[in-house]
Amino acid sequence: MTNLTGKTAIITGASRGIGATTARHLAAQGANVVLAARSENTVAHLAQELRDNGLSALALPCDVADATAVQHLITTAADNFGSLDVLVNNAGLIDPITTLADSDPAAWSKVIDVNVKGVYHGLRYALPIMRTQGAGTIINISSGAANSFLEGWSHYCASKAALVRLTGIAHKENAEAGVTVVGLSPGTVATDMMATIKASGINPVSQLPPDTHIPAEWVAQAIAYLCGPEGKTYAGQDFSLKTNEGRAVLGLPPV
Repeated sequence: MTNLTGKTAIITGASRGIGATTARHLAAQGANVVLAARSENTVAHLAQELRDNGLSALALPCDVADATAVQHLITTAADNFGSLDVLVNNAGLIDPITTLADSDPAAWSKVIDVNVKGVYHGLRYALPIMRTQGAGTIINISSGAANSFLEGWSHYCASKAALVRLTGIAHKENAEAGVTVVGLSPGTVATDMMATIKASGINPVSQLPPDTHIPAEWVAQAIAYLCGPEGKTYAGQDFSLKTNEGRAVLGLPPV
């Protein structure tokens, strides 16, 4: 297991699903976790739960689509704990799932604001701090949708394709400064987002049986692994939990 004792890790979208599970996992590994989400009460309760168990946690409300809010999140975390070692860009939207012809421009744009601009904002304000430190890891939660054409997911597929390029460019610009930027493509995960996808009834992903979805705990394990020196092996690209190779390094069951 990666030793994160004393490290500071920000997790966006930390109110539920992958984000909340990752917060619990990284805190258990010794990290000072900073929980960011729009739902202030939910992350506050999770942070208190962690502190009640002797772990280090801070909750900060944040809409990642707001550049000023992300800047405040990152500077507050670094000032509070003395460093910024890990940023997990996890916040993401897929709703509403609908065809291009029926889509609402405002709702479509909101997904791009969170899934693309939200990650950009995290990179923009975390990178200068990490470059000054000479170390740091940024993990962008990616998706196989980046390379797929899925009916009803135009906003999501487009946003994840953009995220792949952001990851690669951030790696190219910052690797020599000691910063690791890596993507993580988990596949389908048993979270509320998957429930939304199933309810839509659109495209083959909505028809997948429940037992094909991996638990969020596996994703949290992968994130912790990428926080260690092994993460540099996959820098600038996506580490995939949809392959036997990716699962094997974590000791997880094969596909």
